[in-house]
Amino acid sequence: MAEIDWFPLALSLRVALIATVFVVIFGVALGWLLARRRFFGRELLDAAVTLPLVLPPTVLGYYLLVLLGRRSPIGQAIEAITGQSLVFTWEGAVVAAAIGALPLMVKTSRAAIASVDTNLEDAARTLGESELRVFWRVTMPLASRGIIAASMLAFARALGDFGATLMVAGNIPGRTQTAAIAIFDAAQAGRDNYALVLVLILSVVALVLVYSTNKLTTGER
Repeated sequence: MAEIDWFPLALSLRVALIATVFVVIFGVALGWLLARRRFFGRELLDAAVTLPLVLPPTVLGYYLLVLLGRRSPIGQAIEAITGQSLVFTWEGAVVAAAIGALPLMVKTSRAAIASVDTNLEDAARTLGESELRVFWRVTMPLASRGIIAASMLAFARALGDFGATLMVAGNIPGRTQTAAIAIFDAAQAGRDNYALVLVLILSVVALVLVYSTNKLTTGER
């Protein structure tokens, strides 16, 4: 067997970890907003957040490519601040993976927060706790199992992202080629052993994460 190139796997892990950090921050905030606040357009917001889960990956990637490209105001602003475009960079892969994983985080954390007894939160408020302290000291601890489970699902989703990442970050070996893209390349080139190694690694990681998520959400040991 030829020497294994571990760069795509290492890049995928880095991209997934960073994407998951952003997804947890924004996903929990959106989950709380959707679970605890009533406002006009709430379900429309939920639908918009869920959209990346049902759109074809290439469609999602095209939207991101247009949104982050040099012709868009957002792309121009990012380039002015950072000195480079996000398109065809590993940072672009982080954005694509995060957008793809966000719906899982929002949906699961919303359900976890909604399951918390509001009477406990109200009791904390009557004791003089601020909304922020109620969130950190009451809501988060009680919803923690669901939020941790959501984080693991988001990581698994980000780790295996393909279509949107390919559109936004491209397929540049040694720079933006993630494990999922490397598997596609290897299969096309007839390097079946290399593809199989990456497939098995990603499958084992995904299986462990999903199994752990099931344990957390069902409460079994």
